[in-house]
Order: sequence, then structure tokens, then C-alpha cells
Amino acid sequence: MPSTAQRPPQITPDVSEQPEGFLERLGPGLITGAADDDPSGIATYSQVGAQFGFGMLWTMLFSFPLMAAMQEICARLGRITGKGIAANFRKHYPRPITYTLVLLLCFANIFNIGADITAMGAAAQLVFHGPPNLYVVLFGAISLILQIRVRYDKYVHYLKWLTLVLFTYVATAFAVHVPWGQVLRSTVMPSFQATSGYWMGLVAVLGTTISPYLFFWQTSEEAEEIRVNATEEPLKKKPSQALRQFRRIALDTRVGMAMSNIVAFFIILTAAATLHSEANATINTAADAAKALRPLAGNFAFLLFALGIIGTGLLAVPVLAGSAAYAVAETFRWRASLQSTAREAPKFYFVLAAATVIGIALNFLGMNPIRALFLSAVVNGIVSAPLMAMLMIVSGNEKIVGKFTLPAYLRIAGWLTTAVITIISAIFIVQSLR
Repeated sequence: MPSTAQRPPQITPDVSEQPEGFLERLGPGLITGAADDDPSGIATYSQVGAQFGFGMLWTMLFSFPLMAAMQEICARLGRITGKGIAANFRKHYPRPITYTLVLLLCFANIFNIGADITAMGAAAQLVFHGPPNLYVVLFGAISLILQIRVRYDKYVHYLKWLTLVLFTYVATAFAVHVPWGQVLRSTVMPSFQATSGYWMGLVAVLGTTISPYLFFWQTSEEAEEIRVNATEEPLKKKPSQALRQFRRIALDTRVGMAMSNIVAFFIILTAAATLHSEANATINTAADAAKALRPLAGNFAFLLFALGIIGTGLLAVPVLAGSAAYAVAETFRWRASLQSTAREAPKFYFVLAAATVIGIALNFLGMNPIRALFLSAVVNGIVSAPLMAMLMIVSGNEKIVGKFTLPAYLRIAGWLTTAVITIISAIFIVQSLR
């Protein structure tokens, strides 16, 4: 009788689970994708649209399968192990690797928080008038209080609905004149410029699109979903749930990343259509992009763009602060859960609060917001490469993921994404040193 020892393990579906509707299957991936279009992203996309016109629209089509693959890999890791990235790294690899990656993540996130809140304050001033620093403190306080006082299962529900604010940027694009034939050509036919400015812009776009804080957040949120649902366990312990969960993760992630890139596409498009032909098209803040639209596209486009900055900031700041808190807490084996109260997980919430407060404080230290936004995106682009390499190694390690190693399409897409980010970052560094 032939041996069955080499047969691949079979995943038996858990038939006891009730089928979920489309909206119920969206969660961590949708919120992660929406948080990708934060004021940092808005500023970066607006800058490259103003500076290079429609010339970088192709990056949104090109980056979609890459970012969707990486986020799906992260989500699978969280669901399989029931742990975040830092917890998995800490358990299985040398501590210095984990400490270095988490330190860089916190550095980039805190600057991102500060710049995002600055942009929200400036946008609020444009719409409601008054001192921008008042809005900075107000938005920071609102975000922090909600994260501390509202339980995860309720808070994540609000975040899901807040993603609808992103469609303001799609509406804005239809309020300006757009040469759609040129847009289509620029979307499907990549173009390059042999300048350090172009490569810095390209790294910044990919850095804000394929970003480390998104990796940490979605992985931790999948682990969080296991903690808040009594019927669910890590797939290593309950493999019967694997088929349903992998299908849900794939749908959730692809919808979220598609929304992210569609919105980013329309931000670049709007800035290119209105600002690229202007003699003074330099954008110094995310709010400058909104303000510049008023004389060119009218009050409606200006209002939509400005309110979108506020809404996306309210969505992104919790993700930035939360991903830093998860990473630090997991690194030092502290209790890490937004479902816990501040008394139950004091160190986790201390990191979350510290990241937010320091981000707010940067606004009072004379920080150039657009410089911080752009540099944080560049840092993210460079840091992403080694982090993605580690994620690919972890996701292929049977000691960590058991029998749930990556399918071929994710292995290929994951390593391709890592290679692309590495090459583009290297070209940027070489160009900058010339």
C-alpha cells in the first residue's frame, strides 16, 4: 500500500460557521487601506502631481498588486499565529533585529503623527478659521481619548464607516477639468526622469503606499480579532477555520488596497490637472494643496479636499499610534490590546499616548510639516525593504506558521515587491549622492 506520509495536509472547512455578508467580511484590510491615504500621503501625492503632472499616475496601477500581496501576507501571519509582527520576530530571531525595526517604525510614525495633525489643523483653519494650533491640540486629544475610552469592537466599527470620507477626493477630481485621454496613457505607460528629485518622489510615493506601519497594524488587528471573538483561535490551533479566513483576508485586503490606490490616483490626478501648469506649484503643506484648488477649481473642490484631510487624519492617527504601541508592547512582552482598558494594559496605552503627545508637541517646535511628511515617506520606503525580507522569511518558516506557508502567488509577489522597493531605494540613494 502506498505511503500517505508525503500527502499535503488537508484543510477541512469549519461548516459550523455562518456565512458572512460582504460588509461583514471587511475590517482590518479596509481600515489599513484607508489609513494609507493619510495627510502624509495626501501631501506626497499632491506634490508629485504638482511637480510631475500625470507622469506618476502609473505608480498606482503598478503598486496595487504589490501592496495587496504584502498586506495579505501580514494579515495571514497575524491570523495564523495570533501574534503581531514584533512578537513573532522577538520569539524566533535575534533581539537586535526586532529592536532596530521597531525603533525605526516608532521614529517614522511619530513624525508622521505630528505632520498629519499639523495638516489637519491647517485644513481646519482654512474651513473654520481660528488658530491652527488649537485644532492641532483638539484633534490630537479627540483621537487619544477615543482610543483609550472606546473598546476595540466599537471603535473599529466607527473607523470602518470613516473610510467613506476618502471618496471626497474622487468627487474633487470630477470638479476640475481633466484630459482623460492623457490620463489613460500616463496610467498604463510608465515614464521616468533621470533626476534625484524624480527618484526621491518615486521612493516617497511607494514609501507612503507600501509602508511599515501598515504591515504592523494589519497583522496586529488580525490577532486582535481573534482575541475579541470567542469562537476564533489562531489557525495553528484551529486549522478548520483556515479556508474561510484566508478567503476573507484576501477579499478584505484587496478591497482595502484598491480603495487606497484609487483615492491616491485621484489625488495625483487633481493636483496634476490644477497645479502642474502653474508657475508657483510648490506645495509647502497638505493644506496648501487644498488652498491652491480654490481659485483654480472653485470653492466646492477646495472644501471637499480640505475636509478630506481632516477626515483621513482622524482615521490615520489612531493607526499610526496604535501600530507603534502594538510593536513596542509586543517587543517587551507587555499586554497589547485595544480591547483592554488602560488599567489592564497600562504600558501599551502609555506608548500609544506618548506617540500621540510627542507628535502633537512637534507642532510647537517649528517643524516644517511638509518636510516631515515627505521625509517620513522616504524613510518608510527605505525601511520597508529589510522589513519585507524578514516578513517573507518568517512566512516561510514552518516553526512559526506550521503548515500554512505562503502559496506560490504570494511568495512570488512578496519577493518581487521586496526586490522592487530595494532597487528603487538604491537608485534614489545613488542619485542623491551625485
